[in-house]
Amino acid sequence: MSTDTPIWNSMPVPALLVNQDDNILSLNPAAETFLNASAKAMVGQPIWDKIMIDAPLADAFDRAREHGTPLFVNDADVGTGDGPPVQCNLQIAPLSDGSGQMLFMISSRELAGRMTRSHGVKSSAKSAIGMAEMLAHEIKNPLAGITGAAQLLSMNLSQEDLELTDLIVVESRRIVKLLEQVEQFGNLSLPARKPVNIHDVLDRARRSALVGFGAHMTIVEDYDPSLPPAEGDADQLVQVVLNLLKNASEAAETNGKIRIHTYYEHSFRLRRADGGGQPLPLQVEIIDDGPGLPLDISGDIFDPFVSGRENGTGLGLALVSKIISDHGGMITVDSVLGRTVFKLSLPRAGKETLAKYEGSL
Repeated sequence: MSTDTPIWNSMPVPALLVNQDDNILSLNPAAETFLNASAKAMVGQPIWDKIMIDAPLADAFDRAREHGTPLFVNDADVGTGDGPPVQCNLQIAPLSDGSGQMLFMISSRELAGRMTRSHGVKSSAKSAIGMAEMLAHEIKNPLAGITGAAQLLSMNLSQEDLELTDLIVVESRRIVKLLEQVEQFGNLSLPARKPVNIHDVLDRARRSALVGFGAHMTIVEDYDPSLPPAEGDADQLVQVVLNLLKNASEAAETNGKIRIHTYYEHSFRLRRADGGGQPLPLQVEIIDDGPGLPLDISGDIFDPFVSGRENGTGLGLALVSKIISDHGGMITVDSVLGRTVFKLSLPRAGKETLAKYEGSL
């Protein structure tokens, strides 16, 4: 079976081909995303070492191969060892050529949502942001009038009534701040792409965090010093890392720890439906030891107005996702109790970009 085809690369569900010894022969781009690993790293590995399935499959799998019949498993917990398992349906079928090769396909509603979100802000989210931007502009003017009227009223009120006008002013200002955050999406310019030393970006964000919101945290650097320059906008990337560090700091207990890990993955690519794609070899992980994301929002955490905090606006991670998408990169998250990992995958600076800005690094 040839897996180097547009159909194989365009399949929206994870699919793997294994040989007669149950070693992985090939996997499509959707399976690379599901496993959070490249095809190069997976090919030749035993499938049962890479995919854990909470179902008694061994005998049924052997019978399916021997008799040439498909195998269907519904509502099985499927995991990779890097995060919580996902309830999936499995379709396993032997190839008709008698080679003993087996085709695995994995599908679930949660997984489909995860695959869509990993490639940037969804179109529905973009529409929601656009509508919110328009409303934000219209709402801010009357709010200013309400705030001013409350302040005028407060000049001749008793102390008891002053508490009410103060509440109007405070809450109006809170709404204005929220609206300004919404407007930030529309006002954010496209990144000014230059060669960027990603460790300089991380150090700027780390120092800022330690003198402010992250003063109660320990931030550990785990850097690969050989990383080549990224291609992007340094200021916007600092904003991304600050948002992720702030989230980690707010989620963690006092004296919590954040680890910033960088490494290079040669074969990591953001795949398109046509099988092509953008290499994203530069990896940055923000890892905290907090309680993890609430299960009910973990699949939607990059959507606007979704927040795990009681008074959160749900805009910080949506903005992060937009910036990374504008950079041609990818952001993903894996979260379990005691460990949450936000992973940024970014392009490296090309030869033309490096030549254009030679001497400025």
